[in-house]
Amino acid sequence: MFFTCGPNEAMVVSGFCRSPPVMVAGGRVFVLPCIQQIQRISLNTLTLNVKSEKVYTRHGVPISVTGIAQVKIQGQNKEMLAAACQMFLGKTEAEIAHIALETLEGHQRAIMAHMTVEEIYKDRQKFSEQVFKVASSDLVNMGISVVSYTLKDIHDDQDYLHSLGKARTAQVQKDRDAGIRVREMGLLAKAKQEKVSAQYLSEIEMAKAQRDYELKKAAYDIEVNTRRAQADLAYQLQVAKTKQQIEEQRVQVQVVERAQQVAVQEQEIARREKELEARVRKPAEAERYKLERLAEAEKSQLIMQAEAEAESVRMRGEAEAFAIGARARAEAEQMAKKAEAFQLYQEAAQLDMLLEKLPQVAEEISGPLTSANKITLVSSGSGTMGAAKVTGEVLDILSHLPESVERLTGVSISQVNHKPLRTA
Repeated sequence: MFFTCGPNEAMVVSGFCRSPPVMVAGGRVFVLPCIQQIQRISLNTLTLNVKSEKVYTRHGVPISVTGIAQVKIQGQNKEMLAAACQMFLGKTEAEIAHIALETLEGHQRAIMAHMTVEEIYKDRQKFSEQVFKVASSDLVNMGISVVSYTLKDIHDDQDYLHSLGKARTAQVQKDRDAGIRVREMGLLAKAKQEKVSAQYLSEIEMAKAQRDYELKKAAYDIEVNTRRAQADLAYQLQVAKTKQQIEEQRVQVQVVERAQQVAVQEQEIARREKELEARVRKPAEAERYKLERLAEAEKSQLIMQAEAEAESVRMRGEAEAFAIGARARAEAEQMAKKAEAFQLYQEAAQLDMLLEKLPQVAEEISGPLTSANKITLVSSGSGTMGAAKVTGEVLDILSHLPESVERLTGVSISQVNHKPLRTA
């Protein structure tokens, strides 16, 4: 469906495929029923009667001011129309006018509070311009433009303005009386002037003759001074040209000198670069090459040491493994021979082992006696005494050793000594 509106209103279409909403001021638009919505906002000019009752001015005098303002929603400016739609869409003209009136009245009261009664009364144009300027800045943010503002009326309840009027009336009457006196004095002056006019006529004729003389003399003086000035100017011009030529030559000399200085500086820069190349860069590159070669040699040395150590460890392991194997084979062979000897000489071998261990047993028996710091002997008074007693005790223990061995192993040392050895 097509909707149209006049130049005094705007249409806002929102809904499906209308994001952001479409705003049309004074035209037509196509709307899909049910899925799109159309709203209207008035663009009519609103006349506001802005009244501020009993506002205290800067000097504390309460006055009342009435102003007339015309405002309207700006439909040609898209940004202002969008702002107005956000704030006033769906509101009536009366509601919009009330919001604008409250804003204007607030700014009007603020301006009144910063001015004196005399300033407002004598310069209404200035007051109106300030209210218009301040209020427009706020209403623009709402999408409303202030078309005009005029101060309509000023009154107070304290007769302050009436007193100002009386003072002004008295001043006007005073000025009028002064004008009458001036006119009377003018008439007297005119009569006196006519009286002395005849005297002045002769003096005027004399002055005219003197003037003609002075004019002709001045003309001659002007011509003489002009020629003199021309000569002076020609001289000054020649001096200026000479100075300019000297200055140009001096500038050219400076240019040449600076070019030479630049060439010298460039040569010095090249010399320093070569010196830097010889003293810093070349030694640095040589030192870097040396360090790289040393690092590579050290790396090779470390690799060879690691390989040598690994080879040494491998060979040491093989040698130890061979030694362990050889020792194990020798021990096994020894054990085999011992076993074979035990098979051939059973009792003799056992006796050999016992006799081999007897000195160790005797050492273990006498060991506690050698480590003792002090020995206390208790005797009944019969038998040997002293160190012989201790030795006898040890020997007595050793004499019972064959019996202990026989009880433990079943081998009698004394019997084995009398038996003949068996051969395989």
